[in-house]
Amino acid sequence: MCGIFGCIGDEKDTARITLSGLKKLEYRGYDSWGLAWEQEKKLKVKKQTGKLPTVVKLPNTTSIIGHTRWATHGGVTKLNAHPHLSCDSQIAVIHNGIVENFQHLKKQLKKKRHLFKSETDTEVIAHLIEEEVKTKNLNQAVMVAFKKLRGLNAIVVLSKGQIVAAKKGSPLVLGFGKQKYFVASDPSALVANTNRAVFLEDDQVAMLDQKGFQIFNSKSGAKVTPKVQILEWVIEEAKLGKFRHFMLKEIFEQPQVIGNISRNYKEQVEDLAGMIKKARGTFFIGCGTASYAALAGQYLLSRIADLHVNFSIGSEFNYLEHYLNNNSLVIAISQSGETIDVVEPVQNAKKKGAKVVALTNVLGSTLYRLADHKILLGAGPEVAVAATKSFIAMVSLLIYLAYQVSGRGEEARVLLTKAEKNISLMLKDDYINRVKRLAKKIYLKEHLYVIGRGLSYATALEATLKLKEVPYIHSEGFAGGELKHGVIALVEKGTPTIVFAPNDETHEAIISNAIEVKARGGYIIGVGSKYNDVFDYFLPTLDVKDASIVTNVVPAQLLAYFTALNKGLGPDKPRNLAKSVTVR
Repeated sequence: MCGIFGCIGDEKDTARITLSGLKKLEYRGYDSWGLAWEQEKKLKVKKQTGKLPTVVKLPNTTSIIGHTRWATHGGVTKLNAHPHLSCDSQIAVIHNGIVENFQHLKKQLKKKRHLFKSETDTEVIAHLIEEEVKTKNLNQAVMVAFKKLRGLNAIVVLSKGQIVAAKKGSPLVLGFGKQKYFVASDPSALVANTNRAVFLEDDQVAMLDQKGFQIFNSKSGAKVTPKVQILEWVIEEAKLGKFRHFMLKEIFEQPQVIGNISRNYKEQVEDLAGMIKKARGTFFIGCGTASYAALAGQYLLSRIADLHVNFSIGSEFNYLEHYLNNNSLVIAISQSGETIDVVEPVQNAKKKGAKVVALTNVLGSTLYRLADHKILLGAGPEVAVAATKSFIAMVSLLIYLAYQVSGRGEEARVLLTKAEKNISLMLKDDYINRVKRLAKKIYLKEHLYVIGRGLSYATALEATLKLKEVPYIHSEGFAGGELKHGVIALVEKGTPTIVFAPNDETHEAIISNAIEVKARGGYIIGVGSKYNDVFDYFLPTLDVKDASIVTNVVPAQLLAYFTALNKGLGPDKPRNLAKSVTVR
């Protein structure tokens, strides 16, 4: 999940461009950062733990690579930060992925007297290349070394005025502008400097120098003709404005996100509804927040369109895809479009002939390029690691879709407009203060439970995730009916329990579950359109029928945010997490 950026060309602005590009990629990891550059024909390295500072003093250079890390192998230390060097300090390597056979490779290299300074799997790559470059040029050495790595990896190598990049699974994109050439793990890091890009495919190696770049097949060594794409979009610059944190800013942007979908997605939703009607088996897949949107989609199409669709967590879909065929439709949902646990099963599904639809927020992402049909969520840049407005976009789109499949698309637009207005009211000071008071009551609690039924079960799971991710509360979400099957044993006196109680067919049953929890001493926090005496605290929402999943999740988002502030935590970049999960 690490961020990669490299630049080669004339000395003007090369270092500054690399630092700026790395800043845009910090969502991929912020445990540590590092840079390697050439100075007087020698490699220099600067690296440190923590987030990338705004200013890093660097000399002018013609070639430089940089990295922001999300730790996999080895702790968060300066020694484990990338780049990693060969024994002779002539080769620097940055890496995204996991070298699954690194222990075996490391043993072999130690026998050849290679000395290791870190605990990472990445350092193995530098020493492998060092062995091969004794008898080969750098490009050939990287190809041979790369073929020895097992797993999904992207590497960028700097040595003697050249940058060589290779990928399998993890994304890499090349860019070229005036007298400069770039490599990055995301096109968003390139567009400030160029709109001309080449997306590397799996098992390809690119060699960059001051004259340009060449691409080769890493297995055969054959030269590949690059397919240049023009990035015909502008990556929006996310700015805080009046807000203290991006998470709160993005919560406040949610009414506009819903409004955009209700007013501008008619044609796209109609096309997708037609595809679902023709398919012989439709599957929703997603990970994390996107998986709860996918689960909601299963409920929505069942109750609104009387249609059975299948749902799977992306990381488990590889074990459920055996019955896919050329009549199957896979709808993959991912904010970033780079989540490997969605990208990999999509690749497998395509091999079986299935049609793939991507619902993603990032134009040009791996999932976007893989899909046969794509719909951009249109949520705008989401900087905070914890997803908020992208979830609202996903679910709003699925509500619209379910109604369109049943031939009632206009009803969805009316409901979404009501939800848009309701959330706008919830973002007024009086409601925000109500949530703040609740945050002060719960922020010292170690455990918290969330229950819901039907569509609200998906809401409960998403609310739970936010309370885990942002304020680090041990929170568990359950279907209300499962309480009696063991879960209620966890409830103690004063245990906060959020109860999603919309005005639908689940209302009486979920209130009954709330009463059961209260009888064991639980502190009941009700969310819904109707107050009930069982609630110790109430966060009201309007009754917007099937769109209640959109409005009801907002109080939980706000609660997670303000609880984190009470605990002195930074809500935008929670510990151990990254925005895009690109390793298995």
